[in-house]
Amino acid sequence: MSPLPVTRYDDRRRTFPALGARMERTGTWWGGAWIEALEGLALDPARLARGRKYAAAGHVDAITVTPGRITAYVHGSRPRPYRTELRLRTLPDQAWEDFLDTAAQDPSHIAALLDKDLPHALADQVDLLPGSGDLIPDCSCPDDGYPCKHAAALCYQTARLLDEDPFVLLLLRGLGEQETLAALTRRNTARMAVERDTPAPELPTVAAREAVRPRTRPALPPPFPPPARAGHPPAFPALPGAPDPLALDLLATEAAARAYALLTTGEDPIAPLTTWQDAVRLAAAHPGSGVTSTTRALYAALSQATDRTPTDLARAVAAWRQGGPAALAVLEEPWDPPAGPFDRARPALAAAGHPGFRPWRNHLSTPTTQLRYGRDGLWYPYESDPDREDWWPRGRAGRDPVEAISLRPSADGA
Repeated sequence: MSPLPVTRYDDRRRTFPALGARMERTGTWWGGAWIEALEGLALDPARLARGRKYAAAGHVDAITVTPGRITAYVHGSRPRPYRTELRLRTLPDQAWEDFLDTAAQDPSHIAALLDKDLPHALADQVDLLPGSGDLIPDCSCPDDGYPCKHAAALCYQTARLLDEDPFVLLLLRGLGEQETLAALTRRNTARMAVERDTPAPELPTVAAREAVRPRTRPALPPPFPPPARAGHPPAFPALPGAPDPLALDLLATEAAARAYALLTTGEDPIAPLTTWQDAVRLAAAHPGSGVTSTTRALYAALSQATDRTPTDLARAVAAWRQGGPAALAVLEEPWDPPAGPFDRARPALAAAGHPGFRPWRNHLSTPTTQLRYGRDGLWYPYESDPDREDWWPRGRAGRDPVEAISLRPSADGA
């Protein structure tokens, strides 16, 4: 069935010749929204696929658009084509008033419509585009699919019409192209008349000589005093799909502490640290190790991020709590101290009842006790089980080796 070209124009009824055997679209956003509405109501994707093939093969004859209805004959497997239609609710008068008022207030909207473009602001003003389930298909074929392949083919071809002319969508919703343009012309003329009769407001002026005259700016007010301490982050609830509350708490606490340090000292205490040092610092700032599930998760995450084991991290945390970066360097970096305090340490320890310390580089060791001499001049106590050489920082550092031994906790935890 070959449709004849349109010979008489009716603003409320437009008939378009068959679009032919092709399926390319110009890809407008409103044409895509039309197809999304079709695919939102479909109960059978296979029927949609067959309808797309029917449209691409040119099985859809001339398409007639009237307010609330699109009709066409669609050829199927039988010789006689099927009468197919799509129905869509028309908009009430007040919705069209809102649409026209919005379009008339902005000249760019009118220019876009004349250029066959549909601004998002206009379409959203009155829900011009159909939502999922708004399209109601009907067809004379015996297929009870929703939609059948013939209705799907008509909908795909209609998207091509909408791509070329958004006024087709306005007509489907109840307002013809000439009606729309005439209403916009009346509103635009009235707006221009009001603007022409309204005197321009008097704006304050400044003499050019006064504007460039040199002047002294007043002094800035003194800054507010810094707070006594860094703020505490809010409580973050654990919600499905939300970020980890512990990670959020750590990030917020770190941001507050660094901001406070920059405000009060002008320096960032974190900037000089390496990634490993910062990971150790974060773990050391969290109380305990392995006591709660959140703490274990923190240690596991930091260990994985730094390519270390949780044991490495726990040992480094114990060193950090002895004295920060300097103590961590003592744990990880043996060195050869100069003669002097290091050489006098063994006789001093023996005189205090602690004989048998063997020297190696900056270490003095017995089978279960060790002192490490740091570059900062402090002695750091360590302990190990007998014959294991598994040294862990224990206690506080001191400038005297005998004092460092006394600052080390006893084996019974006293």
